[in-house]
Amino acid sequence: MEAHHPSKILMTSDTVGGVWTYTLELVRALAPFGTQVAVATMGSPLSQEQRRDIESIPNLTIYESEYKLEWMDEPWKDVEKAGEWLLQLRDEVQPDLIHLNGMVHGSLNWGKPVVVVVHSCVMSWWRAVKDEEAPKEWNKYKELVTKGLQAADVVVAPTQAMMHQADELYGPFKNSTVIYNGRGQHHFQFGRKEPFIFSMGRVWDEAKNISMLAHIASELQWPVYIAGEDKHPSTGETIELENVHFLGQLSNKEVSDWLSRASIYALPAKYEPFGLTILEAAMSGCALVIGKTESQAEVWGNAAKYVNPQDADDLRDTINSLIEDEFCRNIMACRSVKRSHGYTSDQMAQDYGHIYRQLINTPVAV
Repeated sequence: MEAHHPSKILMTSDTVGGVWTYTLELVRALAPFGTQVAVATMGSPLSQEQRRDIESIPNLTIYESEYKLEWMDEPWKDVEKAGEWLLQLRDEVQPDLIHLNGMVHGSLNWGKPVVVVVHSCVMSWWRAVKDEEAPKEWNKYKELVTKGLQAADVVVAPTQAMMHQADELYGPFKNSTVIYNGRGQHHFQFGRKEPFIFSMGRVWDEAKNISMLAHIASELQWPVYIAGEDKHPSTGETIELENVHFLGQLSNKEVSDWLSRASIYALPAKYEPFGLTILEAAMSGCALVIGKTESQAEVWGNAAKYVNPQDADDLRDTINSLIEDEFCRNIMACRSVKRSHGYTSDQMAQDYGHIYRQLINTPVAV
């Protein structure tokens, strides 16, 4: 008997990070399979640009909320209310299966097949960024995430490295698999490359570690442009650093334009379970300089220059050597483009489609 694609999926997403980009890419790429996706958003209201993004996706219906996400401060009342809301949506939408991009709601009584994706988690973040276990105030988070993941029919992670960590922290799982994230190449283009270094993200994000790039910028031979704010979110203090140009919040089109012209993309991250911005840079023909972590080595192989995220001198020397060696820079740009072809949204949708079909064609124990 032919296995059918689901006609309707209920999916959760948050509006405050890369999960939003991932969600839209996946929903778009599921359209050819005739799959309608109801996306329940949490975290914060959609921005004007996010609203514009969804207008062109015919198989998407958005249900908005502002419930706190499980990794936010004191979220548990909101998480419980969000769970009630999601079960109401299940009754309204009547989906074939549930795809959760947050973890704690995996343990709800769905009565449908459930896929839960581990995009990242507080426990593994704490180990990578702080080099210690998360403090005891995160015990409830760990307990509820464990419960959610162990209840899922399938747990998905975007890299083997992330899956190993999730299994060690929260396992064992009923079933698990790795599906690499993807982007549509049509969003990005190669332009005439110019002599500057580009990066994206908040300078205060310890995991992305862009502050290390900003602080060595004065020792680099090319200017550094950062898509992000120069004001601290808490103090409002403005950072001024030699040779660093903060571009503020850029639209998707502006990001694509900067990437098309950047010769080098640098992100010396301490923690990056997949790294969509790095993929975007690779699709735009940038030479990559990234933090040496297990997940990044898995994703990029020999298509990136790796640096120790704790060593500013290593970052400075690696970037300067690429600046001085145009031949090497061009080789690395070619490798990154070629490697990026393995991480398309179409491939991602095919891989998820395979799991979806297996789940809806296998009776779920109720």
